[in-house]
Amino acid sequence: MAIRDWPAGERPREKLLARGPASLSDAELLAIFLRTGVAGKSAVALARELIDGFGSLRALLRADLPRFCAGKGLGAAKYAQLQAVLELARRHLAEELRRGEALSDPLAAERFLRAQLRDLDHEVFAALFLDAQHRVLAFEALARGTLDGAAVYPREVVKAALRHQAAAVIFAHNHPSGHAEPSAADRALTERLRQALGTVDVRVLDHLVIGEGAPTSFAARGWL
Repeated sequence: MAIRDWPAGERPREKLLARGPASLSDAELLAIFLRTGVAGKSAVALARELIDGFGSLRALLRADLPRFCAGKGLGAAKYAQLQAVLELARRHLAEELRRGEALSDPLAAERFLRAQLRDLDHEVFAALFLDAQHRVLAFEALARGTLDGAAVYPREVVKAALRHQAAAVIFAHNHPSGHAEPSAADRALTERLRQALGTVDVRVLDHLVIGEGAPTSFAARGWL
């Protein structure tokens, strides 16, 4: 049965409008993006098949162009649309941290940093620079590495903080493995950076390790 023949309350688009997007399953949300199914399959059935084939919705969203286009009912046009949607989401989160506005909600910084770093297949060490009133000055990726790590030099981090005239900083880096537990090296690096920045009166507010689930916060663990 085609989706248009379903009861109105069960059609993904109508369900979203009536109950909100959170009421929809992953397959139903993807079906709205797909718009149509293929011969013998509704858009929802195709969406379920795609999610199962890729292993998860996130794996589908992270797929590169060749892998994505190998999925039934997908192609370069859908890939371009999806990348645009994902970039819109990242920019929406970035607007919560507009330059010159005070960081009143720490979760806004967490959401932004997760969106920037979580899906990368290489490690990136980044910083959110703030002024004395914790207003956002800049976000900057300071080092890019392989699956095993990124080279971060305290001198370069201090230079970046001075360039942005920062009074405080929140560090973040991702673990492409998905495991967000900080390593001994992560803790040692954070301490070196804290000491180096302390010499120029820049305070390290937190260091977030981004993985699959909730980020690990150094501040929450009492390490800063």
